[in-house]
Amino acid sequence: MTAPSPQGQSLQVPVTRLMELLRQEPALRSHLDTTPAEASLAKAIAPTFEIVFAGAFSAGKSMLINALLERELLYSAEGHATGTECRIAYAEAGKERVVLTFMSEAEIREQAAALCQRLGVTAPADIRQPDVVNLLQGLCCDVIATEGGESKSERAKQASALNYLLDGFVTNGDRIHPTQNQTYSMEQFQFATLQEAAAYARRGANSAVLKRIEYYCHHPLLQDGNVLVDTPGIDAPVKRDAELTYRKIENPDTSAVVCVLKPAAAGDMTSEETELLETTRSNPGVRDRVFYVFNRIDETWYNTQLRQRLDRLVQEQFQDTNRIYRTSALLGFYGSQIRNTSAGDRYRLDSIFADSIRINGEIEDTPQFINEFNRYCANSGKLPADRFRIDVRSYESPNENYVRILSEQGRSLIDQLIHDSGIESFRNAITRYLTEEKRPQLLATLADDLQPLCIALRKAYLDAWQHIGSQPRDLEGIKAMELRQLSHDLKRVGEAFQQDIEASVNEAVASSLNTAFEDDFKRLKARMVSRLDELLQTFSVSQVHRQAQASHKRNSVVPLSGILAEAFYYLANGLEEVLVESSQDLMGRFFQRLIDRVRQQDYYRDLYRLLGNDGGIEQALRRLRDQATLALENEARTECDRYVRERPEFYTEGTCSIWQLRQTLQQACRGYDYQTMIEAEPAIRQLLKLDFEQKVKDTITRTFRQTINQTLNAHLLPSAQQQADHILQQYDAARAYLARVLEKEAEEKIRQLDRQKADLEQHIATYNEAIATFNQHLEAMQLDRKALPSISEADLVILPVEEPAETLETPQVAGRKKGRSPNFSTLGNPVVLDGRSGFYPALGIDFSRKAIISCSN
Repeated sequence: MTAPSPQGQSLQVPVTRLMELLRQEPALRSHLDTTPAEASLAKAIAPTFEIVFAGAFSAGKSMLINALLERELLYSAEGHATGTECRIAYAEAGKERVVLTFMSEAEIREQAAALCQRLGVTAPADIRQPDVVNLLQGLCCDVIATEGGESKSERAKQASALNYLLDGFVTNGDRIHPTQNQTYSMEQFQFATLQEAAAYARRGANSAVLKRIEYYCHHPLLQDGNVLVDTPGIDAPVKRDAELTYRKIENPDTSAVVCVLKPAAAGDMTSEETELLETTRSNPGVRDRVFYVFNRIDETWYNTQLRQRLDRLVQEQFQDTNRIYRTSALLGFYGSQIRNTSAGDRYRLDSIFADSIRINGEIEDTPQFINEFNRYCANSGKLPADRFRIDVRSYESPNENYVRILSEQGRSLIDQLIHDSGIESFRNAITRYLTEEKRPQLLATLADDLQPLCIALRKAYLDAWQHIGSQPRDLEGIKAMELRQLSHDLKRVGEAFQQDIEASVNEAVASSLNTAFEDDFKRLKARMVSRLDELLQTFSVSQVHRQAQASHKRNSVVPLSGILAEAFYYLANGLEEVLVESSQDLMGRFFQRLIDRVRQQDYYRDLYRLLGNDGGIEQALRRLRDQATLALENEARTECDRYVRERPEFYTEGTCSIWQLRQTLQQACRGYDYQTMIEAEPAIRQLLKLDFEQKVKDTITRTFRQTINQTLNAHLLPSAQQQADHILQQYDAARAYLARVLEKEAEEKIRQLDRQKADLEQHIATYNEAIATFNQHLEAMQLDRKALPSISEADLVILPVEEPAETLETPQVAGRKKGRSPNFSTLGNPVVLDGRSGFYPALGIDFSRKAIISCSN
């Protein structure tokens, strides 16, 4: 967006100051959205105000703009849909000009392919070949002739558009780059006036290959930075052209949108028109600056059903706006063009309509306006019978009827036609908005968006002012205030610690949020599986056979059950070592992370400020670590001790394990010597694997994670409550520690209060100055009711402190109620919770102990 005007700069300064003040208050900034106010400011100070005309193909956008300006600038014809964006901005008298930007050859190829697809024609391979162009243009002419004219059907319109596109490419080939958009000034075409340039751009062939046209016209409607933008149809043949329109509507520079709709002629809203309305209403830069124009309203004059459907549509879907206009841009525009003519040039048939009435033998063609004019006179029912008696004769040509009727009726008929077209009503409404309502509305919208921000900022300043004013300024008063807050702070710190521990346990046992803990448990599972594989591979029947025979020297034969028993003990004990070691590692890592987490918390730092130490938190957590680790080790040993016994399924009929057991028995018991048992070693290993794999799986997927979770629950949660109580019971130590540091820090607090008061006074002065400047702009536009709130002298009167609302017991009082004897030697004034926090984050002001002590450190 370009730089603001001088008037915009005078408005931008106070709003920018308010935004800067708000950005300095983190607590306010976190829950107040400044985006609407920033968007409103950008609109209010912008040097241009873009009004985008958007609608479907052939909705009449270009003709509506021509009618609005009463000048034939934009090309308008049914069946002609291009990707041209037209901008019309203001120019001083005598300085009117046009800038033309052409499509690239690649874009023309894309559009030609899209039109060919709609017509069911093979897309051209090379549109630079004259034979290819001639062939396609011949096909287009055949389609138009078959359909009965360029505007008789959608297919004819598409054929006409393709014909114009190809003609424009051939005619302007020297100005079209293969891949880039070439831009030319009016002078490069040697046009002397805007009318000559506009006439060139309006020609169908030229308009078809223009990507963007920028008009700079002398017209009062365009003053004050108003820019009219005509966009491609939202249902244009080339998807990229339609996307250009939507991007323009969503662009922050777009200030208002004129939705040109076709239900008056079509009967219903199309899906593209519905999407257009939704997109427009979702743009925060546009807001309610939307004008709904139902063009081609003259179609409802001849069709009662169309009129009723349009009335119902407006009533049901547009009841929330009064910016609804029913127009016939065609009748309104050309009505304005023939208003001051005479029979001398046959009411413009020989001038502005000259190109439209090409002689075809001895019969003139009839311009579309002439047909609609005769239809209006004959069948519209809009003409009062007492004023107009008009006869449309069938034996005369349309052009002859037109000239004769105007000769008979004169200017009054033209005025009635323009009135019935609705164009004057629309022009008056949008002129009134742009010249009288636009600036006040933009400023009022900005004021509405600033109002909640200013109210919040003002309240924060006044709360901080009252708090500063209520603070004691003598040493004894500061000491008394800090001591009154002490018990409350200890209770708050203890509760914060307990809640943090509970949250940590919850993350570990009830979710997967503690990713490090989850990784540790995955490591435990992987070690158990890996260790089982190692033990199975290293298990030696030979060694176990020797051990068994050595225990029973009288016998030389060792039973298979003896081998299996030793194997069960061997595997169970080997897995126990790994599970115990992994449990120690898992608990050690968990508690170390927990201690690191606690050290990062605000309550941990608060404890050091209150007690000079951590209140025994780390020592307690390390003690809990040892207790929980020992408990988990015992659970791990118990878990692996159960491995020594076979699972019940080991002997169940029909299972793999019983089959493997039988195979192993048959192989191992074929003889009584050592070698037979050795040969059965693979079968024995497989049998052990079948049993122990399931045991280990049950441990790592079903039972042991729950054991870990319960161990953490049972040890941490009760201890967190006990530690919170222990922190509160250290009131005497905290009081003694605070008494030592307050003496030297009270003076610093007084100086800090003075600095903060001076900063606050400066903020309030800046705020009031910005508010006063902004309100002056509101007064200048008679928007006093939108004035933003300032801070007066009366607002800064310090109010008396209210009586304490709640009394918080000291640990001594609580102990007395439980039967313990309080320590009266340290029992001072009752600790009172007066309902006011010592920390005002909105202003970065902290009057609590933590701010004082941090300064001294």
